[in-house]
Amino acid sequence: MGRKIHPLGFRLGVNQKHYSHWFAQTKDYPKFIEGDRQIRNSIERYIAKNMTDATNYGGVGRIEIRRKTDLIRVDIYTGFPDLLIEEQDLGISQMRGYIEKILGIEARKLRVVLTSIAQPYGEPKILAENVASQLKNRVPFRRTMKKAIELVGRTGNRGIKIQIAGRLNGSEMARVEWAREGRVPLQTIKARIGYSYHPAQTIYGVLGIKIWTFRGTG
Repeated sequence: MGRKIHPLGFRLGVNQKHYSHWFAQTKDYPKFIEGDRQIRNSIERYIAKNMTDATNYGGVGRIEIRRKTDLIRVDIYTGFPDLLIEEQDLGISQMRGYIEKILGIEARKLRVVLTSIAQPYGEPKILAENVASQLKNRVPFRRTMKKAIELVGRTGNRGIKIQIAGRLNGSEMARVEWAREGRVPLQTIKARIGYSYHPAQTIYGVLGIKIWTFRGTG
């Protein structure tokens, strides 16, 4: 069962919550869903376009959206807030303006808040972006997976599983390789599982990266 369903959707209402928090009438529901998707995509595009750090990734773990009657609050959870903030908060102001332009909303109706993550490499999305960045720089995939396992081990997680699929190290035949450390009980609903999928565009083609983390039960 653990391989046939999304591990986060499987646990909604148990120990996993939605990243969008709002109520809507039936006629407004599709519009809000599409609006949330546009907000998340615009933030990711803005970071990818303006990121000048050598790591070439923004370190955003998740984006939560809260809608009120006259306000949309966007909470960006990042492990490296200094990379997203320029002098006098110009980075956040420009990002907010970029989102407002795409969505066509007024400035007073949008608020963007940065929240720091104490242990960024405990977040599967940040870890997957880190792995993708290394694979783009032609680091051997086994060394990359070993390094990712070491980073997760410092965060207190009880287990991690990494899967990379595609033309690994430029080989002609595509294959799937994975590594695991500790326990990752995907069938246990009470297990607090983190999950992320991230594609890496390399000169040999696209590599699919999947990461599961186990944070304990409860």
